[in-house]
Amino acid sequence: MNSNLETFIPLAFQRRGVLQMDGTDVVAHNTTFLAALARAFYWRGLLDTDAMKSGSEIASKEGLTYAVVNASLRLTLLAPDIINQLMRGTQPRRINLRWFLRHNFPADWQAQRELIANFK
Repeated sequence: MNSNLETFIPLAFQRRGVLQMDGTDVVAHNTTFLAALARAFYWRGLLDTDAMKSGSEIASKEGLTYAVVNASLRLTLLAPDIINQLMRGTQPRRINLRWFLRHNFPADWQAQRELIANFK
């Protein structure tokens, strides 16, 4: 019996782009990053509830490599205020999913804030 895990994330996004708000503030929502963040928190929930035993098990059910899943799971370690910046689209423009997946970032929230401040 072939049992596949199907991931449904109840989110709606618009195409990636830049929105002009109040005539001055430019807000850029990185929908790819937000979708990856939502998926990572979903996977974290599967692990926390013992629905899945490891990132490797999630990877095999999702048809991904364990490295992709485990790197994505690290996104759940981001400080809440950094996640809020991403949700509002007010993060520094150079912050993107590729950077977070390819670089180690500290688990300490204050160190993360300092790292993000260097992107500005």
